[in-house]
Amino acid sequence: MKIAMVKENARGIINNTKSPHVKLKSIDIGDCQWTEGFWADKWKRAEETMIPYMGTLLKGDIGHGLNNFKIAAGLKEGEHQGWWWHDGDFYKWMEASIYIYAVNKDEKIVQEMDEIINIIGKAQQENGYLSTPIIIREDLEPFSNRKYHELYNSGHLLTSACIHHRVTGRTNFLDIAIKHADYLYDLFVPIKPELERFGFNQTQIMGLVELYRTVNDERYLELAEQFINLRGTYDIKDTTATVGYPIGDMVQERVPLRDETEAVGHAVLALYYYAGAADVYAETGEKALIDALNRLWDNVTNKKMYVTGAIGQTHYGRSSRLDKIEEGFIDEYMMPNMTAYNETCANICNSMFNYRMLTLTGDSKHGDIMELVLHNSALSGIGIGGKDYYYSNPLRKIEGALDYDKMNVEFPERQPYLECFCCPPNLVRTIAKSPAWAYSKTENGIAVNLYGGNRLKTTLMDGSTIALSQKSNYPWDGVVEIHIEESKSEPFEILLRIPAWAEGSKAKVNDEIFENIAAGNFFRYERSWKTGDIIYLNMPLEAKLIEGHPRIEEVRNQVAVKRGPVVYALESPDLPEGTDITSVYISNSEKLKPVHKPDVLGGVTTLETDLLIRKDHLTNMYNEVNRPKLETYSTQLIPYYTWSNRGQGEMTVFMPIIWD
Repeated sequence: MKIAMVKENARGIINNTKSPHVKLKSIDIGDCQWTEGFWADKWKRAEETMIPYMGTLLKGDIGHGLNNFKIAAGLKEGEHQGWWWHDGDFYKWMEASIYIYAVNKDEKIVQEMDEIINIIGKAQQENGYLSTPIIIREDLEPFSNRKYHELYNSGHLLTSACIHHRVTGRTNFLDIAIKHADYLYDLFVPIKPELERFGFNQTQIMGLVELYRTVNDERYLELAEQFINLRGTYDIKDTTATVGYPIGDMVQERVPLRDETEAVGHAVLALYYYAGAADVYAETGEKALIDALNRLWDNVTNKKMYVTGAIGQTHYGRSSRLDKIEEGFIDEYMMPNMTAYNETCANICNSMFNYRMLTLTGDSKHGDIMELVLHNSALSGIGIGGKDYYYSNPLRKIEGALDYDKMNVEFPERQPYLECFCCPPNLVRTIAKSPAWAYSKTENGIAVNLYGGNRLKTTLMDGSTIALSQKSNYPWDGVVEIHIEESKSEPFEILLRIPAWAEGSKAKVNDEIFENIAAGNFFRYERSWKTGDIIYLNMPLEAKLIEGHPRIEEVRNQVAVKRGPVVYALESPDLPEGTDITSVYISNSEKLKPVHKPDVLGGVTTLETDLLIRKDHLTNMYNEVNRPKLETYSTQLIPYYTWSNRGQGEMTVFMPIIWD
């Protein structure tokens, strides 16, 4: 088949190099590599354990992803296994594998991908349709019910194919994606009434924009924007296309995006939607879109987000407009801890959305949220060994309080396989592509978004080469050194993101000192750089007590502990045997001493402190108030993301505080 003209020099994870309404441009995939410290360890674990182990699941009879493609291709007998969206999860694993190849250049990865792509190509129907549940089940028609999640599968197909092409230069996967996108365009343009509501799990918007950026076919951008324009414009009383699936706010179809003021419904669907709209804005510059995205960002971040960066407060509930919702947003400031849902995918989507908003606005607050998620509510979704997964990420666990036998995705411990397997490959591809989030290109320079030991070699927007190395033990230490190894002689700028928590940060460029640089902004320095120049940044990492907004009833008179970007938790292995997590208090006067322990939980900095344990237990639902009997106990707090790696037990992020 004939494919569209592929753009040159287009290798960013989101290829916004030519996007006219973007302030920070992507570096190319592979330009940055983690070299030491926190993220280097996580990336290496993804390369050596997470992705190979996940591959054995998805290519075998447990995860059955590849089997579905083989059956659809006529290469294997059998029935479709898994949920409707399982194809999309398989594409995410493929995408993660390619990010790894971009750095390690292991040709066996490309060879394996070629074999898989050949099978996928054989499964694709002649007209371009590709979704294995429908192909295998002859009793179902394509796009006859939106609950089949065909567009979700489409979005991850398009994205994965674009990444594969950018990294390898090959077009075999891209050809499949183009053929499928052409099918979607012919199906949805002009829109037919029976298809108006199908774009509800909106990964296809991001995928279509990336395909547009890759092959320069404006039809794909047109179709991406149409999926935004359709939402909230039709009669949602008709349920013929949604049998077995909630409607209205659950899938963000009650109000058009440009008019929406509140994040509602399924959190993953919402944030994929917002991220896709951000991609469309990068190309069109429509003010109504960015205004809506700024409103929704504010609503999510300041009224519905947990201290860990997690989103999606509940498994089941109602929106503020009283639609039934699942796995998503409920009322503002309603933030339960023990039953907090916080799907791993939703948390990752929050970081994806904020990365895009960072590129659009250049506002460091979006980098702060991206970093918060990465260090907390994303990583908590996987065990430190890289083989066990959580779907939901609560902020408190109490033994016996939940009946896990009645729940379909919540478990007392991480699981080696989740039947709904959307979260694990989403998290692993995020770790695999994290080096590409670490830096962005400015109009005449480079911005540092994430800290950690790494090496960057890329070209600035004018085509000149810059090479630098970053040395840091972040997030356990706030000291960062950036060494200039190669640069042009003309002046250019380097921007350092100073997190909002980093009050009192200091910077030094060679011998020039900058005291108390502003937190919550990028620190910008422009000069003629030369090989051997060194930038020093010192961000004070003080453990701080964090309290919630007064309207968050669930944490009134309680505090969390946060040090830099890392939120801490108390876990029952660090308490006397038999101690209930609800019997523990924290005092505002006790010191929180950071101690790095390389042999604990994969190498972490714990916070050693004295807590207070209540010895008189309350047994009645309501009790007369008496002064509690408290005993001091010396223990440690651990990073939240590492909880549940030492067997079953209790955990809490927020603890009641006693003020001295």
